[in-house]
Parts: sequence; structure tokens; C-alpha cells
Amino acid sequence: MELSPETVKFLIDMGMQVLAAVAILIVGWIIAGTLERLVRKRAERSPVLDVTLAIILAKITRALVLAVTLIAVLSQFGVQTTSLIALLGAAGLAVGLALQGTLSNVAAGIMLLMLRPFRVGDVIEFGSTLGIVDEIGLFVTSMHRPDNIAMLVPNSQIWGTAIMNYGANSTRRIDMVFGISYSDDMEKATSIINKLIEADARCLKDPAPLVAVAELADSAVNIYARPWVKREDFFDTKLDLTRKVKERFDAEGISIPFPQQDVHMHQVQAKAA
Repeated sequence: MELSPETVKFLIDMGMQVLAAVAILIVGWIIAGTLERLVRKRAERSPVLDVTLAIILAKITRALVLAVTLIAVLSQFGVQTTSLIALLGAAGLAVGLALQGTLSNVAAGIMLLMLRPFRVGDVIEFGSTLGIVDEIGLFVTSMHRPDNIAMLVPNSQIWGTAIMNYGANSTRRIDMVFGISYSDDMEKATSIINKLIEADARCLKDPAPLVAVAELADSAVNIYARPWVKREDFFDTKLDLTRKVKERFDAEGISIPFPQQDVHMHQVQAKAA
């Protein structure tokens, strides 16, 4: 059976369209893979971007190239891609509205991975939550409390509040308050605290520590002691100095008064009827 010239022309045109579509798919696939590897390598070399974010950016780049490739293939067969793009945009908007909370966590996770306000192992506090960072994910941050209870915190909760990072700086200041009785010698008490700080090798000379009478409180004269230490020595030094000050105060006869109140009673005589 002989084919009409129109049929032959149609088959040739269709075959050329199929070959062009296959060629576009192959080229698009190759470009997508190449750009994915290139973006990942460049992102991993960046001192700003996290490894997790580098992988995400590489995957997004690949998906965008493949989407453009698919649209180009469909256009080869006469499909109106304008309406398709509008449909995909509407579907994306609907999905975005449905996953608004999830997307906010993703956006917060990207900001945390890019700006790096904290790293794995840092002790951070946000809101009323204190914890040690184990892993920064795209949706949640994995942490554990000082008592080793695990926490999974949505990224939007962290990014939306003030973050205090206790592990960001190499040194920290210890803030201690020691109350002594009004009848005790203030100079003697400050001298004892100063000598204990000077004798502790963990307390830094620069910045210089501060020991001074700071408050005349209701029940005691409060002395502030503020030595500087390395970050890793903070808790041990604070505990040791607190114990040593109490022991020296006891040995030197300096008292740490309990909170007290003076109650004055006035006797009122009843008037004669």
C-alpha cells in the first residue's frame, strides 16, 4: 500500500519532532546533571553555606533545568506551554497556601543554614528554651537539653525569636553576687574574693576581673565578682569559686546573712467607753 505524499510528509515531520524532543531531553538531562554538580561544588566551597544547603541548592537547580526541558519538549509537539505554565503556577500557589507552616520552616531553615547564627555543638537559648544543637535540618533543628532530653524544634520557632549563642565567643564573663552582713568588713571581703580569683589560673588577666561593692540590699551588702574565663571553663570555674568563697568567708568570720525583716509592733490602748 502506497502512502500519500501528505502522509509521508506528516510522518517525516512527526519523526523530526520526536528526534528533536529526544535530543532536547538528552541535552537537558546532561545540562541538569552538570549544573547540579557545579552548583554543589561551588556551594560546598563557600564558607557561608552549609553542606545541607549546598545539596538543596544543587537539587533545585537540577529540577529547574528539567522543568524547562520538559516545557521545551512539549512545545515541540504543539502543546500550548503558556496555559501549562499558568496551571503549574496556580497549582504551586495552592500547594504553597496548604503548606504555609511547612514552607515557613523551610525558609527559616535556609536562613539558619546561610547566616549560621549557631553551629552543631553550640549551646543556644531562644525564648524560654535552652539546648545543645545536634543537627540543623531543613524543617527542624535537632537538639538536646542539658539533662539529655532530646528536642525537635521547628525552624520557624528559632528564627522568629532572639537567639543567644553561648558558644559563639571564645571567652565569657562569670557574674556572681556575694552578700555579706552590714556588720562585716567590706574591704576584707572584697580582698578575699580578689585573691581567690587571682589564684585561679582559669581566670583571665585581660579583661581584668571586677570585684566591687555594688548594692546595699535589704538584708545584705552585695559584692559583685565578675572574672573572665575561657568558654570551656565557665561552669567549672563558677562552681569552684562559689564554693571557695563560702569556705573562706566561714574561715574568716564573714557571714552571709539570711533574708530578714524587722517587724515593729505598737500597742494601742483601747479608749475608755
